[in-house]
Amino acid sequence: MGAAQYDGRPSPQLAARLDHVAALWPEGLAPLVVVTGGNQPGDRFTEADASAAYLIERGVPDSAILREDRGSTSYESLERAKALLDERSVGIHSVLVVTDPYHTLRSKLIAEEIGLTAYGSPTPTSVVTGARSLERHVWEAGGVAIGRLTGFRWLSDVTD
Repeated sequence: MGAAQYDGRPSPQLAARLDHVAALWPEGLAPLVVVTGGNQPGDRFTEADASAAYLIERGVPDSAILREDRGSTSYESLERAKALLDERSVGIHSVLVVTDPYHTLRSKLIAEEIGLTAYGSPTPTSVVTGARSLERHVWEAGGVAIGRLTGFRWLSDVTD
C-alpha cells in the first residue's frame, strides 16, 4: 500500500513498507508486486513510481512490478490493483497486502470486498509508533466497524 513520496523518494513510512516487500520478495510468496498510489497536484512523481524505483534498487525485477498510479484512497488503490491483475489475465485472485500494522485489517477487508482473497503482512519496522500508533489503531478500528456495516466503498466515498 502506498504512502507519501517526496520528489520521487519514498517517505520513511512508505520506505518501511517497501523494505518489508523487498525482504519478502526472495521468499517467492508472490509472482508480482503491485505498488499503489497516485500523486498530489504539483507532484512530479506518483507513489507507485517512487515505490517501483525503490524496489528495483533493492533487487525486485521491474518486470515483476505493476504500477497502480491513480489511486488516492486505499479502496481506489486496491480496486485498481485488482483491475490491473484482471487486465493482464494473470489469474491472480489472492494478494498479500503489505502495509503498516494499524492499516492491515482494513486493507485486507477492502481487498476481500472487491473480490480478492487477501492476506496481510504488516511491516515490522513501521515508523508509526507510540501514541501515534495507538491513535491510528483506534481510528482504523472505527473504520473497520463502519466499513463492515456499510461497505468499504461507501466509507471511502464519504471520507474522501
